[in-house]
Amino acid sequence: MPDSTREDSVAVPLLPSLRHATNSSSQVAIVGSNLCPVESLDYEIAENDFFKQDWRARSKTQIFQYVFMKWLLCFFIGIIVSLIGFTNNLAVENLAGVKFVVTSNMMLAGRYSMGFFVFTVTNLILTLFASVITAFVAPAAAGSGIPEVKAYLNGVDAPEIFSLRTLLVKIIGNISAVSGSLLIGKAGPMVHTGACVASILGQGGSKRYGLTWRWLRYFNNDRDRRDLVTCGSAAGIAASFRAPVGGVLFALEEMSSWWRSALLWRIFFSTAVVAIVLRALIDVCLSGKCGLFGKGGLIVFDVYSENASYHLGDVLPVLLLGFVGGILGSIYNFLLEKVLRAYNYIYEKGVAWKIILACAISIFTSCLLFGLPFLASCQPCPADALEECPTIGRSGNFKKYQCPPGHYNDLASLIFNTNDDAIKNLFSKNTDFEFHYLSVLVFFITCFFLSILSYGIVAPAGLFVPVIVTGASYGRFVGMLLGSKNLNDGLYAVLGAASFLGGSMRMTVSLCVILLELTNNLLLLPMMMVVLLISKTVADAFNANIYNLIMKIKGFPYLHSHVEPYMRQLTVGDVVTGPLQVFKGIEKIETIVHVLKTTNHNGFPVVDGPPLAPASVLCGLILRDHILTLLKKRVFLSSPVAFDSNTLAQFKADEFAKKGSGRGDRIEDVELSEEELNMYLDLHPFSNASPYTVLETMSLAKALVLFREVGLRHILVIPKLSNVSDRGFSFYSCYHHHLIRF
Repeated sequence: MPDSTREDSVAVPLLPSLRHATNSSSQVAIVGSNLCPVESLDYEIAENDFFKQDWRARSKTQIFQYVFMKWLLCFFIGIIVSLIGFTNNLAVENLAGVKFVVTSNMMLAGRYSMGFFVFTVTNLILTLFASVITAFVAPAAAGSGIPEVKAYLNGVDAPEIFSLRTLLVKIIGNISAVSGSLLIGKAGPMVHTGACVASILGQGGSKRYGLTWRWLRYFNNDRDRRDLVTCGSAAGIAASFRAPVGGVLFALEEMSSWWRSALLWRIFFSTAVVAIVLRALIDVCLSGKCGLFGKGGLIVFDVYSENASYHLGDVLPVLLLGFVGGILGSIYNFLLEKVLRAYNYIYEKGVAWKIILACAISIFTSCLLFGLPFLASCQPCPADALEECPTIGRSGNFKKYQCPPGHYNDLASLIFNTNDDAIKNLFSKNTDFEFHYLSVLVFFITCFFLSILSYGIVAPAGLFVPVIVTGASYGRFVGMLLGSKNLNDGLYAVLGAASFLGGSMRMTVSLCVILLELTNNLLLLPMMMVVLLISKTVADAFNANIYNLIMKIKGFPYLHSHVEPYMRQLTVGDVVTGPLQVFKGIEKIETIVHVLKTTNHNGFPVVDGPPLAPASVLCGLILRDHILTLLKKRVFLSSPVAFDSNTLAQFKADEFAKKGSGRGDRIEDVELSEEELNMYLDLHPFSNASPYTVLETMSLAKALVLFREVGLRHILVIPKLSNVSDRGFSFYSCYHHHLIRF
């Protein structure tokens, strides 16, 4: 094809060349846009001649080593993620514990103003530190990280989401922000943390900081790294709630778009390692060797009751609980989306505004947490209390706060506490008369709105725990209103948390198992299943789940599992557009460089025509990264002939391996002389000779299912007529995947 024709046929890419731009630290990357600085992932293995020869040359020892290393890395992921999860809880419990103990001691001495000052300033410093390191060191660490990991497992790679500095900021920033009494959680950041650990291990370490291990570099393709990241995300949930089976189901139901039995075994192995390590570490802490940690974090909430039974009359209130929970969850998602968009307009003014907003939210939160308990009336300590009343220290159901001796402040027991302790107090059994209606209602309203305001700040923040604590307060309030004799208020709190989780996050199986593992109460299984099903069904009628909404407003091009009805009426031939850039099997270097510089496409069809073939013949598909590797190698031909075996022997499989999460190769970095530009390159051995091809009459719905279920990036669309030589070429970008028409 003449150069003039090529210049005219350059297609304008739908996604700009922003691969190495830093993703917005805001939860909203591009308001009102479907674009984001991302790149798709090549999950499909390129079965070219070079790849096949490399695999044929591998010995049984190398194949065994490859399989063994996969299991070994899954073991390492479980060990490292469990240690990080334990360290997070240990740090939060001690930092927040010291803060609450010092403040409580001042209040016991009647120094309320000084207590308020210390409480507010401490929270402000912790929040300021978290927001500063997030904004300046790793903006990609903001938020929960679950939308980013979910998008990655769907085939979208956003910049810097799995880098070493993102991992460090995610851990340190989340500890600081949660310790600062913001109504945010640790579960979402732990999912992102586990994915970061898995990704860094999978690419052999961090090349940018010189922390690489050559013996770990076995998984140099997107397919293997996807499996490891899935294991890491499941291990993160398992470490957050000590729920290994729940972590497996969470990865299956919510995170991964692609699943197979071998992956299930590896994920189960990783989460089992997490459970064993956490059990051993918690036993150490129960002996009193972890400071103020005590029983505060990573515990099984005590709501088990051998006498818990329910009858047909209890079903109707539970159905109502699920219905209202679904409505509340959809309202929660709606408001959170609006707040995130509003925050983005503020963040557009600069980094200083991000930090100012985080500090303002911290001060507002401190004022509410410290001031609201003063509005609650003091209650006399119950005569049959199972623990000390009033509680002196950090946790417990009987906070003294400003009350006289022999009395306690029930609202302070909930609101002037860590989130874990608040959930424990709400879930606790045999406490039906220890909390007043108004106190629980005030706590629910406070958590509902504070969690919405706190999530969008520039800091690592999760949604799981705030949604659980909000739902638990809602469920306990309903239980107190109904006054059921069969289900105590603690069990209603668990069901309320389930209904609110189902209404906001729209998961069923994984949430059910996580809550059962969290509470150790199998008697609630039938009721919890009903609540989750109803709340999810009701909420689905209004909007999408919270993580899908965040992915949409952040600009991640996510392919959903369902297809729209109109897609059945369209064919892939209806949506492809052109023109398309193609390469000959033996192409001139000048032409290759021109096409790479004028397009951003990731894959190019390789087509042979006369005189090499009697008609246009599709030889395969070659990736941009592989072309860049060939150009950098500079093994060129002076005439348009095929590579011989000696020339191919100069290449190594590692040279075509997937680069890490750092900066990839660019055509601008390849400098070629005038003489080299006039030489040739044989693309045949490096082209995927068996790309997925479909007829142009295939429905768009069917193509979408194929993209998602197989994890494709490219599909070649061929005409139904056999005379392909008269057909042109065109290019179409479908979300982050490509349809190529031939």
